[in-house]
Amino acid sequence: MTQKTDLKLIGALLVVAIVWGTTYLSIRVAVETIPAWFVAAMRQTMASLILMVILSYRKELAWKGWAYLRRQIMLSTLMVVMANGMVTVAEETIPSGLTSLLNSLNPLVVFLACVAVGLQKPSWKGFLGVVIAFLGVVFIFRDGISELLDPNYKTGIMFLCFAISGWTIGTIYTKKNSHKSDHILLDLFYQFAFSAIAQFALAFLFSGPTSVSNWSFHSLMAVAYLAIFGSVFTFFCYHYALKRVSPTEVSILTYFNTVIALFLGWLILDEVITVDIIIATILIIAGVFITNYRRK
Repeated sequence: MTQKTDLKLIGALLVVAIVWGTTYLSIRVAVETIPAWFVAAMRQTMASLILMVILSYRKELAWKGWAYLRRQIMLSTLMVVMANGMVTVAEETIPSGLTSLLNSLNPLVVFLACVAVGLQKPSWKGFLGVVIAFLGVVFIFRDGISELLDPNYKTGIMFLCFAISGWTIGTIYTKKNSHKSDHILLDLFYQFAFSAIAQFALAFLFSGPTSVSNWSFHSLMAVAYLAIFGSVFTFFCYHYALKRVSPTEVSILTYFNTVIALFLGWLILDEVITVDIIIATILIIAGVFITNYRRK
């Protein structure tokens, strides 16, 4: 019997691959005139308000107890405050391309962590695919690898290391506890609402003096895009996909995020696509195929 194609899952994975690829550019535009923690806080505030309206309209806004709240705070701290928030802070001091490159370590870290905790069995094929795809990403930015040693980037790199750690732990936690909740939108509302409060606190603590009059229209529109598409829509698709495929298979999409970020640089900033980039793209696609191929 032929297995029915899960079109919803395919759609969710495409959204994660494409939309999150655009967020690097959007964050870079946002932090040009708005302090990073304020960008992150406003993004999650807008996202939580959108979800509150949707849940209220559907009469699904509900209190589910302290145990439920603790789980959402845990996920929010790891995947929103740490991961997304610290990526935003990192882009104040390092280029979006370098940010994308370092974030592409996520699939490798998630794969190894899943093997370590027993969510996946060790697989040379899977490991080889991740390595090949990562080499492709490195190939794209090989002329800029020396920037990793520049002291001016150390702060941004440190924030990215925390972001990768938070995302990896949060991904595994979500996979291990996905059976405890069937309402993704309500989960995300609690997560975004908590992260908005936490990130506003961080903004007032660490952003220093700031004048709202200096915030540009383009930066504000970038924040709105991050809230609607980068947070609400894509996080819903990400959590939906996590309930149906392995964390490594979802996280592997960060490679496509990097390619899309590069494409937007060419489209918007007139960056040149070279033969090196084409070769790297082939390596990335090959790595993704090797990692995800399953023999029927």
